[in-house]
Amino acid sequence: MAAVATHQFAECITCHAWSPDQSMVAFCPNNSEVHIYKLFGEKWEKLHVLSKHDQIVCGIDWSAKSNKIVTVSHDRNSYVWSKEGTEWVPTLVILRLNRAALCVQWSPKENKFAVGSGAKSVCICYYEQENNWWVSKIIRKKHNSSVTNVAWHPNNILLATTSTDGKCRVFSTFIKGVDVKDSESTSSTDFKFGEQIAQLDLSVTWAFGVRFSPSGNTLAYAGHNSMIHFIDDVASSPSAQNIALRDLPLRDILFINEQTVVGVGFDCNPLVFTSDQTGLWSFAKYMDQRKPAPSSSKASQLSEALGKLYGQSKQATNSDTVEPSKSRGGAHENCITCIVRLQKAGNSTVHRFSTSGLDGKIVVWELELSK
Repeated sequence: MAAVATHQFAECITCHAWSPDQSMVAFCPNNSEVHIYKLFGEKWEKLHVLSKHDQIVCGIDWSAKSNKIVTVSHDRNSYVWSKEGTEWVPTLVILRLNRAALCVQWSPKENKFAVGSGAKSVCICYYEQENNWWVSKIIRKKHNSSVTNVAWHPNNILLATTSTDGKCRVFSTFIKGVDVKDSESTSSTDFKFGEQIAQLDLSVTWAFGVRFSPSGNTLAYAGHNSMIHFIDDVASSPSAQNIALRDLPLRDILFINEQTVVGVGFDCNPLVFTSDQTGLWSFAKYMDQRKPAPSSSKASQLSEALGKLYGQSKQATNSDTVEPSKSRGGAHENCITCIVRLQKAGNSTVHRFSTSGLDGKIVVWELELSK
């Protein structure tokens, strides 16, 4: 079905995250601040502004169990925010980066989080009680370019990354004294910290939006050449499937369940992918069913098509004046950069998710799955 709710919070949103009970949302309005809003009745009200960073905040994650917010920024810093009374108090994270931090995600057990950076490295951060700060161990010399996304395996040990060098990699993040060996993840804990488990060269362009399935058996990521890749058994005997899209590239993806994936990106419309009983993945549908605006003539249709081809507005090709862009007729009117699951505690199946984009909107969607 189409969007359930659309909220216009700012002119542009770089990323967003929800509180554990989903009563509050935190987002960056394309600056150095993080705004936290809460819904009162039918109206959103701003409660807090987190303003410790000096440059654009490009990553936010809100832990579901400990109710902590982690933020990363182009200023090369990261902070973990804890609620003390009515205020959010930041705790310093020692990243030791010389380039921008680009993405962040809490681990499933929330005792670690991973930060991807423009320094061709990944920081695995954990808390030191005696010093009251978060320190990091860095996975170096594995990437040839910026790390665009990170994704944790459900076992809390394996971490997948995508990079602008076109590759997707899987690493071990086992840290002695932080992680505990157990029977379920014995094979994963046998690897040393930073050891590369797999490297996937399926994309010839930048890679984005990596995610593991809920079971961890399937890995998916997107390429900037309008392709999405699905890999089964990535740690043991990987087998890959590639789907070429007819539209613009994806920026982020989300597993709804083991057989359903939603991708978002430059097409401004979430795409749904499903797998059949044999494990074959295919494109299923668009979430937002749009009605294109009728063109006045064939010439205008050709002009509009050429404008899309060359990435130009047909109004601005032969004129020095810039007219406002016309509505695309959907929930989002600009690139979707972030997708977040919405799930109540104890609910094993995800039916709702939210997206945010460069149009400043946060849109809540609901996907009905056939049993």
